[in-house]
Amino acid sequence: MTSLSPENNSSIPKEKEVDTLEIDLEKAVRNRKNFAIISHPDAGKTTLTEKLLLYGGAIQQAGAVKARGEQRKVTSDWMELEKQRGISITSTVLQFEYNQITINLLDTPGHQDFSEDTYRTLAAADNAVMLEDAAKGLEPQTRKLFEVCRLRKIPIFTFINKMDRPGQEPLSLLDEIEAELGLATWAVNWPIGSGDLFRGLIDRKSKDIMIYSRSERGKQSLEKRFNINDPELNDLVEDDLLEKALEELELLEEAGSDKDFGKIRSGELTPVFFGSAMTNFGVRPFLDSFLEMAQGPVARKAIDGPVDPLSDAFSGFVFKLQANMDPRHRDRVAFVRVCSGRFKKDMSVRHARTGKVIRLSRPQKIFAQERAVVEDAYPGDVIGLNNPGMFSIGDTLYTGQRVEYEGIPCFSPEIFSWLRNPNPSAFKNFRKGVNELREEGAVQILYDSDPSKRDPILAAVGQLQLEVVQHRLGSEYGVETRLEPLSFQVARWVDGGWPALEAVGRIFNSKTVQDSWHRPVLLFKNEWNLNQLKEDHPELALRAVAPVVSGVDPITL
Repeated sequence: MTSLSPENNSSIPKEKEVDTLEIDLEKAVRNRKNFAIISHPDAGKTTLTEKLLLYGGAIQQAGAVKARGEQRKVTSDWMELEKQRGISITSTVLQFEYNQITINLLDTPGHQDFSEDTYRTLAAADNAVMLEDAAKGLEPQTRKLFEVCRLRKIPIFTFINKMDRPGQEPLSLLDEIEAELGLATWAVNWPIGSGDLFRGLIDRKSKDIMIYSRSERGKQSLEKRFNINDPELNDLVEDDLLEKALEELELLEEAGSDKDFGKIRSGELTPVFFGSAMTNFGVRPFLDSFLEMAQGPVARKAIDGPVDPLSDAFSGFVFKLQANMDPRHRDRVAFVRVCSGRFKKDMSVRHARTGKVIRLSRPQKIFAQERAVVEDAYPGDVIGLNNPGMFSIGDTLYTGQRVEYEGIPCFSPEIFSWLRNPNPSAFKNFRKGVNELREEGAVQILYDSDPSKRDPILAAVGQLQLEVVQHRLGSEYGVETRLEPLSFQVARWVDGGWPALEAVGRIFNSKTVQDSWHRPVLLFKNEWNLNQLKEDHPELALRAVAPVVSGVDPITL
């Protein structure tokens, strides 16, 4: 368990490793890669995730997104509602080994209603894989998540999926990325045909041709490679399809971008791969090239400057909280991204926000819903800590000299609803459920400025978030609830807090509430009402993204 020390010393002794351990740290960092997958719903994200696990040997057989008959359910979707609906609505962490590299895959929600959970997960990622449907190209959710990656300047690798189905021309897909995202592209491989005429891929570096063949469902695909001059190709690929693909490659050589590792790692150039995750084709070449080009754990930005991952002192930050991953034990887990130094079981760390010293005696290695006690971890890894209710998203843990990483902000919700508990005898469980789901960021919780109104207001990006909260309160806490929608669509935090709001006086056409950190929030029915307030009170500064809070305990129900 995670234990609090009664001591509140001004500092924790810096953990100085002997030379051999310093060498081990450098080697461990060099052999680690960390990434998240971003995509629009139905682009195949969960399927690609499982095929990567398949090649990494983490699972022996991959399941489809929706289970049919006796077919296995998807490994990364552990919540019961995910299995029922066949969608990903939570983030999880999947660590596996491949070619002596430790890979931390941060699986994110595909559904757009849960984009805020994805924003938080991207804060812990060193690389991103942008997944596209070959038929649909760029979609709204992918664009939004790309902007988060751009802000953080992390490398983006593009996998164009479903090439075995009818889709857009490959050159058109590259043009769309460059025109709409302002991101240069470099094709690592190139498709021969598409849909029913999809015959395989040309490796741009070796000029070898990998012939497409369907594998048995859930198994690794056979990867038959041929030299471009191999006469056997005549029986496998039509001349016109191969000639067209080679002409397109020649065009890319003349007019396309050049491969540039510097631009890849600064997020200015995206390597592009083609394939079919469902049939396992093109996934292994993608994984091999990704590990060659992706950046390892990098220095993280803290309030006082970047922190080197090779620093002797341990540091990390909480990017996600999750309640009831194991319903039998009603557990609460804090996901911590290790940023520097070596994490060791039973080590004592300081909690930057409260100043308290914590002994971490039961750290866990997370693999979807499965857990194992971990003895040590290194930069790029993610560990799970039992959360006794003291961790919040964005919290920093450290040893040695004080470190505090930049927090993770709250984004403006668009849907608001009173959450009613019609059964007073269930209030204890109702309160426990609301407080724990607020901690993990499943939904934002607002409170009426009138303290006599105790019922919380759920604030979300999409309606499905509210349905998930209701479902989880019922299934995990045994509380049936009722939602009463509020007619607001826009929320803004008041810069300057309550004094700034009181200086303005009475405000019309808005509702004043407070968030879990005691900050005033104004709710508006539409953008027109918001703009009217700005005109009437230009001195009142409002924010669509809430600033990070430090040193303040949240409101509990």
